Amino acid sequence: MNLPPRNLLVIMDDEHDKRRIGCYGAQSAHTPHLDRLAHGGTRFTSAYTNSPICVPARACFATGRHVHETGFWDNAIAYDGSVPSWGHALQAAGVECVSIGKLHYVDDRASTGFDRQILPMHIEEGVGDLFGLVRDPPPARPQCRDLAERIGPGETSYIRYDRDITSQTCDWLRERGASRNAAPWVLFCSYISPHSPLVAPPEDFALHPLSGIAPIKRRAAGFSHPWWDAFNDCYTFDRWFADDHARFTAIASAMGLGTFVDRNVGRVLAALEAAGLADSTRIAFVSDHGANLGARGLWGKSNMYEESAGVPLILAGPEVPAGAVCKTPVSLIDFFPTILDGCGVSPGDGRAGESLWDIARAADRGERTVLSEYHAAGGLSAVYMLRSGDFKYIHYTGFRPELFNLVQDPQELNDLAQDAGHAPLLDQFESRLRAMLDPEAVDRQAKADQQRLIDRHGGRASILARGSTSYTPAPGEKAELFKN
Repeated sequence: MNLPPRNLLVIMDDEHDKRRIGCYGAQSAHTPHLDRLAHGGTRFTSAYTNSPICVPARACFATGRHVHETGFWDNAIAYDGSVPSWGHALQAAGVECVSIGKLHYVDDRASTGFDRQILPMHIEEGVGDLFGLVRDPPPARPQCRDLAERIGPGETSYIRYDRDITSQTCDWLRERGASRNAAPWVLFCSYISPHSPLVAPPEDFALHPLSGIAPIKRRAAGFSHPWWDAFNDCYTFDRWFADDHARFTAIASAMGLGTFVDRNVGRVLAALEAAGLADSTRIAFVSDHGANLGARGLWGKSNMYEESAGVPLILAGPEVPAGAVCKTPVSLIDFFPTILDGCGVSPGDGRAGESLWDIARAADRGERTVLSEYHAAGGLSAVYMLRSGDFKYIHYTGFRPELFNLVQDPQELNDLAQDAGHAPLLDQFESRLRAMLDPEAVDRQAKADQQRLIDRHGGRASILARGSTSYTPAPGEKAELFKN
């Protein structure tokens, strides 16, 4: 499809479970601005991250390539500009490209494709989460208690950071509107909320009474899986909550942070309108990955269930179908051709992604396959996910897989991999995965790269003694290290 070149505003937030957004069916959510954006545009129901953890996900988003193709495996091996990004392609074509907010790349000195980085957040001290490199076996994460205890209404540096991102974005749009320069531009506005700590502005927390929080999804009694046993001994978040009242408080906080993001998005969209740019600008809203929020006793992300691997994705603006819902499976790597296509720049060949503008305007292709992979903290071995048609296949390297029918079982409570009748479908999915990559070889490569980095930083014992952070510090803030 040949689109007329337009401005593009990409808004990304962090760790947002799409099921906590009103337009995705969350009746208790207060997200009027996102709901309005979806009503006037196209909402994708089967959108996924290519890796359910921040740094690899954002590298996939930037490069249009999967994790196994680039080697940005985890939160200590960050995008450094060595693989061309859509920003590089825009720069080569003379299209202005600016970021405001979280990038989570290696640092602000690397050439990653932006003409300007305003208020950038990158990995901590250029080294990131060294603790997460240690996977054989994964050690208990000492910061888990912090997530369970820092909850409820209040103020954090992340909240202040997001307010600054909104102010800078609105200022940029006003200045751009006043310049009357007709050349297309791309602005990447990237929030940290609703990422933990699960502390929400009091006015947003108050909109989500604990009595309205749905019961927490639990695993079936007797569930046992070696990969998950190791993961749950590493990420012990749920063990630190005093009771379900505390868990509901944490969930209400996350929903309050979702409302906080929504209010910031509303301010940005109002600034776009006031600057006279709404008619010449397309908009994309997406998250880098989801959040478990207690489902199955899990918090954070780092797995392939819908809460964690699924993401909200909305397109709006000129040439975008209004009031539409797209069921075609898509992922973050599709943004590479999408952004370039929308600016009249050829994306070239060699990448698996497709333009979301084309997908939104075409008939649903439920059989399209998307891939996600995880090679990071807590994982004994690599995990891969394929979504195609009604089904999701999860491949735990060296361990038994899982299979879910997301149409009949959207809560993923019935693992069909345990049913002999689904053995042929399991074989088909595994064959499809192996046609894309060698699961064992990729797992070995990730671990070898991680071990080299472990050795460079003094070895396993040195890294464990150093401790681990709960969160990447906001710009100007120093990280807090927790130790076992």
